[in-house]
Amino acid sequence: MLDGNGGIVVKLRAMNTVLPNLIVNNVQSPGGSAAGSSPTFSPLYQQIKALITQSLQSGEWKPGELIPSEVELALRFKVSQGTVRKAIDELAADNLVVRRQGKGTFVATHHEERAQFRFLRLIPDEGVAGYPENKIVEVKRLRAPAEVARLLDIKSADSVIFIQRIQYFSGLATILEEIWLPGVLFKGLTAERLIEYKGPMYGLFESEFGTRMIRAAEKIRAVSADTVVSALLQISLNTALLSVERVSYTYGDKPVELRRGLYVTERHHYKNELN
Repeated sequence: MLDGNGGIVVKLRAMNTVLPNLIVNNVQSPGGSAAGSSPTFSPLYQQIKALITQSLQSGEWKPGELIPSEVELALRFKVSQGTVRKAIDELAADNLVVRRQGKGTFVATHHEERAQFRFLRLIPDEGVAGYPENKIVEVKRLRAPAEVARLLDIKSADSVIFIQRIQYFSGLATILEEIWLPGVLFKGLTAERLIEYKGPMYGLFESEFGTRMIRAAEKIRAVSADTVVSALLQISLNTALLSVERVSYTYGDKPVELRRGLYVTERHHYKNELN
């Protein structure tokens, strides 16, 4: 239509959608101003994935619980069932949810047997991988060393919980681990509780401290056993070991665990499948 001066006026009708703030994201330059006028568009299924992830993070659906069906989620978000299916496919690929044929989709949990070896990639050369027996060597609360604080994205003065343990496979000491956890997230975690708990440690973190490990990044190098390590693992001095440093993250890409392990690979190997 024309305005009073003969110019063209275009009226845009607002879309009836539950995703008004997720459709377009303006690209910002390093200085904070808009980089030209070109917006970036997020695919609709990615927006649905983000909304479902928010519900997982907020605890709307607890680990192990059934989430609403694709039809119910499509109605909730006012999108097609195919869009929801694609979002859930990605969530399943990220190990945030688990599809079960004929039952539905469930929130992934570290209590499932399939999840127990998601981060532990040490595989026996012969036989089937089994869950290790754990011996807690030490648990204490202290101020975070500078490097630990940096990797956990906390302050050096902040409290952390330090755990040292040995993992045994088939009765043989195989992994010596040091685990560092932010003290504020794991209040009440003691050596007694760790010894008492018989399931996977990540299951304990999930069920009793509300912290679920979503992904991890690792650094691997070859080292040799010093006097202390050789005594704890009952191996010869200077035995070749695999050193694995892992930082685990929860929702929002927040680091919540630093784990440093020394692996004896005489009867095991590290296996990682690359896609």
